[in-house]
Amino acid sequence: MKRLLSILLAAIFVFALASCGTASPGSDTTAPTTDDPAAPQTGEMNVYVLSGPTGIGAVNLWAKAEAKETENTYNFNLVAANDEILAAISQGKADIAAVATNLASTLYNKTEGKVTVLAVNTLGVLSILTNGTELNSIADLKGKTLYTPGQGANPEYILRYVLQGNGLDPDKDLTIKFVGDGSELPAIWAKESDAVIMAPQPVATSILMKYEGAKTAFDMTTEWEKISGAKNLMMGCVIVRNEYLEKNPGAVKTFLKEYEASINAAKADPAVTGTLCEKYGIIPKAALATKAIPSCGLTYVAGADMKAGLSTYLDIMFKANPKSVGGALPADGFYYAGN
Repeated sequence: MKRLLSILLAAIFVFALASCGTASPGSDTTAPTTDDPAAPQTGEMNVYVLSGPTGIGAVNLWAKAEAKETENTYNFNLVAANDEILAAISQGKADIAAVATNLASTLYNKTEGKVTVLAVNTLGVLSILTNGTELNSIADLKGKTLYTPGQGANPEYILRYVLQGNGLDPDKDLTIKFVGDGSELPAIWAKESDAVIMAPQPVATSILMKYEGAKTAFDMTTEWEKISGAKNLMMGCVIVRNEYLEKNPGAVKTFLKEYEASINAAKADPAVTGTLCEKYGIIPKAALATKAIPSCGLTYVAGADMKAGLSTYLDIMFKANPKSVGGALPADGFYYAGN
């Protein structure tokens, strides 16, 4: 009997040791995962948006945040220039930002991979406009003077790519004059009635509303697709600082859910969204915003579709001019793979 009791006690002791494993006191052997339902799914974040098309998708979320009707807590900040976004990301002031896609790639390179692109929010928004001048093809721009904003950004690189694809030398065959801001474009024809203008939305809509003889000669998305063979000119996106993403994966997923809903609301109700655009300074006038929103390329593309489309666009731009994407193509880690 004593022998049997000793065997049982020994077995219990061995089982107890096996259950403890080799973990040190107080250690947690469970690896954290972003899919852990117990992990926080909400948080506070500083969101920066540029005025213009890339900022439109955020205004309904901005309004809900002010009314405290969102799951996350959002601190929205409006800026007018890419340099302000670059500084805010670099200094850790911005957690999430809506920016041009080429700026997102440039930021990735400048910060040595410290940002991730979450979703594409804006497709092509560029048009070439004339005021009585007849243009039948891009090649007809030879000898013309063309005004455009966006020097060193998506508009310039897209324009150059389309011109070169149509056999024109952007530096010799026409005169390209860059303006500092799209708001300078509507007054151009008062001085040069035969000038050609390349304008983004909503500026293009404002010009067409102002000048009776104005018309759209070319949609740059269509012209880009003819040459590249690719679809969906992905011009705007939303990015996140990786440090914030690593600490708040659940909050980022919640943001994407609420942000997609905000974009869908903008597309479904341009009138309400137009009013909000004026309120938050995204577009100066509600009436203009309301009319322009259907032409602003609002979209929400994430996951594999985003990576496929955006990587193709950045590759085309890189081959045309490496500087356009910050000197190098982003690695696979640039593209958010979360659900």
